[in-house]
Amino acid sequence: MTLPLACGAAEIPEPVLPAGVGVNIHFVTGHEKELNLLAAAGFKFVRMDFGWTGAETSKGQYTWAAYDELLANLDRRGLRALFILDYSNPLYEETVTSPNPMTQALYKNTASPRHPESIAAYARWAAAAARHYAGRHVIWEIWNEPNGQFWSPKPDVQEYTALALAACRAVREADPQATLVAPATSGFPWEYLETFLKSGVLEYLDGVSVHPYRSPRQPPETAAGDYRRLRVLIDSLAPPAKRGRMPILSGEWGYSSFTRGVSLENQAAFAARQQLANLYCGIPLSIWYDWKNDGNDANENEHNFGTVLPDLQPKPAYRAVQTLTRQLAGYRILRRLTLPDGEDYVLLCTGPAGADKLAAWTLGQPHRIALPLTATGSNPPTAVSSQGESFSPKVDSSQLLLELGAAPQYVALAGAQVAEPAAQK
Repeated sequence: MTLPLACGAAEIPEPVLPAGVGVNIHFVTGHEKELNLLAAAGFKFVRMDFGWTGAETSKGQYTWAAYDELLANLDRRGLRALFILDYSNPLYEETVTSPNPMTQALYKNTASPRHPESIAAYARWAAAAARHYAGRHVIWEIWNEPNGQFWSPKPDVQEYTALALAACRAVREADPQATLVAPATSGFPWEYLETFLKSGVLEYLDGVSVHPYRSPRQPPETAAGDYRRLRVLIDSLAPPAKRGRMPILSGEWGYSSFTRGVSLENQAAFAARQQLANLYCGIPLSIWYDWKNDGNDANENEHNFGTVLPDLQPKPAYRAVQTLTRQLAGYRILRRLTLPDGEDYVLLCTGPAGADKLAAWTLGQPHRIALPLTATGSNPPTAVSSQGESFSPKVDSSQLLLELGAAPQYVALAGAQVAEPAAQK
C-alpha cells in the first residue's frame, strides 16, 4: 500500500488530520448554529451545490450574495468549501422527460448542458464564479454523479466530457490557480471513467473525484482495490508531469442508518474508519454524506445518512468524527502494522514533536491482540474509545494488549514503541 505523499496539486489538503475531513451540507445562508456544531466536530471542509439556475436568472447576469454569505460564515470557523458546479439552466436548455431511476416514473426537468450554446454559457458562469472567488481556497467540482440520474435526459459520457473540458478551459483562463476536480461519479464506472480520462481533461484537473458508495455489508476498507485500479488508470493517461501526483478524492460517501442499512454503532465506526482507511490509501480529502438526517422516517434510506438528527441532536457518528479529529489532530499515518489476522487494522500515526499514536480496529469479530513493546515510555500508554471515553490499555510482559472491535480506538504510546507480532508457524 502506498501511503499519501504531500499534495502538490493546487489547494488539495495535506494528508494530516483533520485537514481533509469533510461533510456534505444542504444549505447556503443562515444555519450558523449548524456550522458551529459542524466545526466543533472537527470537520474542515463542507461540500455544497453551487447552483447555476439561482446564480444566473437573466442571461449574462450573475448573483453571488448567498454564497458570499456562506463563505464568510465558513471563513469565521476555519472551514473550506468544495462547491459543485451544478446543474442546468432553463435559460439555455429545453425541458425533457426522464425516468426516475428507482421507480421508473417519468418526470420533467431541464436537460443537462449538451448543446453549444448551453455548454458555452455553463463555462462562462463557471469562469465567472472562479474569478469572483479567486483566492478564497475553494475546490471546484464539475457536476455531480453525471453517470446517473443527475445527467438528463440520460447519462452520456461524451456530453459530460464536452461540458467538463469547456468548463476547465474557461476556469483556467479566469483563474489559473483555481483548484478543479471531476468527474464525481457515483461508484467506479470503469468504462465511463476511462472514456472521460482519455479526453485530455487530466491536463486541467488537480484531482479525480469519485463517490465510492457500497452496500451496508461492504465496509470502508473495501474501496482500497478500486482506488488502486483508478490510480493505475489515471497514471496511464495523465500528462507525464502529473503521473504519480494526481490525487484521488472521495467526494461523497456515507452509510445510512435506516432500518435496512447499518446500525447507529456501525455508522459511527464507518464514519471514522472511512477517514482513516482513505488516508491510508492516499486519499487526502474525504467528504462524509451527510451532515444532518433529511427526515425522521427510520424506514427511509435518504433520511438517515446524517451525523446529527433533524433537531441537531448528535448521533454516535458525530461523536466518532469528533473523537477522531481531536485525538489525531496534527497526525499523519506512517504505516499499517502487519498482523496475523488480515482483518485487523492497526495504523501507526505520528504527530507533533514525534509523538506516536495507534488507531486500531478490526473488520472481524471483537478479539484481543498483543503487540510487542520494543521500548517503554516514562508513562504507560493511554487510550480513548471511538466515543471519547478514556481508558488504560493493558500492558503485560512487554506486550500491549488491545481489545479490538468495529470502532477505532486511539492509543497514545507515551514514548513506547511497538512492533509486529512474530509470524505464526
